[in-house]
Amino acid sequence: MPSTIVHMAFAGLLAAALLGPHYDRRGVLVVLGVTIIPDLDSFVALVAVAGHRSVGHTFLIPIAAGLLWAVDTRVREESLVRQCWGDWGVAVGWMSILAYAVAGIGLDFVEAGVNPLWPLHDQFYVIDGKIELSDQRGIVQTFVDLSPDEGGGPAPDSFGSSQEVNMSTGVDPDPSGTEEDPERLFPVVRAGWQLFILVVGTAVTAARFRTGGHDE
Repeated sequence: MPSTIVHMAFAGLLAAALLGPHYDRRGVLVVLGVTIIPDLDSFVALVAVAGHRSVGHTFLIPIAAGLLWAVDTRVREESLVRQCWGDWGVAVGWMSILAYAVAGIGLDFVEAGVNPLWPLHDQFYVIDGKIELSDQRGIVQTFVDLSPDEGGGPAPDSFGSSQEVNMSTGVDPDPSGTEEDPERLFPVVRAGWQLFILVVGTAVTAARFRTGGHDE
């Protein structure tokens, strides 16, 4: 699973690409701070069954935040956000919501799985598969099972509910409570692609300040 700093590096990369003239140190810190929030559900797992990859990793959070942000900035005659922070606040808010969904939840969705609609639908899903071009079979994809004989459908793979799936973290290394002295592991990078995102995302985030960002 990607570590928190890998999520942050990806969020910084998104901010560098999308914040435009509103890109500054304060805005980047807000976006990175919001990106950390999903992984805080590791602490919830200490006191509740539904914890890591459920409570903070549900897409209902950024959907609700996006609706509230849209009502305030696009529907209301006088936007509270604009009154307090101007166009900068509006842009950073939208960027933070996007970073929460894409960098905070999305990376886990395609790597180890999340509970994306908790608590409305308590089931862990992971997006996994491949797309290939074959000179014999044409386009080959395994993300969606379209075979009617196998009962396939347009959904990612599910592998259990919060009652059945216990994910080990550095905060809660033994959620099942069966080990006498469990090892606490706090991941930094666990795959080459994660190292790549960490290095590139950090470098681009820093370089953006030198090529047009505002270091405030």
